[in-house]
Amino acid sequence: MRDVRGVLVDIDGVLTVSWRALPGAVEALRVLRDRGLGVVLVTNTTSRTRASVAAALAGAGFAVDADDILTAPAATAAYLAGTRCALLNSGDIEEDLAGITLVDEDGEDDSDAPDVVLVGGAGPEFSYAAVNRAFSHLRRGARLVALHRNLTWRTDAGLQLDAGAYIAGLEAAAGTKAEVAGKPSAAFFRAALDRLGVDAAEAVMVGDDVESDVLGAQRLGITGVLVRTGKFQPDTLDRASGTPDHVVDSFADVPALLGLTP
Repeated sequence: MRDVRGVLVDIDGVLTVSWRALPGAVEALRVLRDRGLGVVLVTNTTSRTRASVAAALAGAGFAVDADDILTAPAATAAYLAGTRCALLNSGDIEEDLAGITLVDEDGEDDSDAPDVVLVGGAGPEFSYAAVNRAFSHLRRGARLVALHRNLTWRTDAGLQLDAGAYIAGLEAAAGTKAEVAGKPSAAFFRAALDRLGVDAAEAVMVGDDVESDVLGAQRLGITGVLVRTGKFQPDTLDRASGTPDHVVDSFADVPALLGLTP
């Protein structure tokens, strides 16, 4: 662990909950940077652009800007450049989808159908009509691409249902399989490593989602660190499909895990 040069850090449930800093997180991030480690904040958040995420984190006390953040929408934009997409998402992320043509559903006809149904984070926009319209596109041959397939996300009101449940239903109904562009896809983690300029063996991924964050990173050779905050539940490790390399109480414990002191 003392050979680590770069740290990938999930945001929601690790640094913050409902955009409020978790205890010790601000100081821990400062220690990592002060000791010369590269840090990239990696998130499947689909309700905000990178600039908006950076502003929210700054408001919570973190010294970050948009260039420190890799979001699922930003990674997806590179992955789907040049395609026509019907977007089903809660939140305005158009700014981070440069290079993708978003179909205007209100004016669309069959001759103007999208190449891709792009599904982001769930919310009120996921009405029967919207999900059924996505199903119709898939039946006509559109690809199904998910920014992520998280089943839940943590807020200060508790766990909330996320897009993974809808994606599973669309897959079953349309007889297709979603391509995932955010975590835990290998392409997403490679993009984060490229941004840091480090190899997988020189990197650590810190997350609260054992499957998408930790085990996804470990499959690529990145050391995985699971925190007992955010999505973590008493039975998380029992239900996991693998074993994290390390488990700590919170992000505040990461500097010590890496052999760093304040």
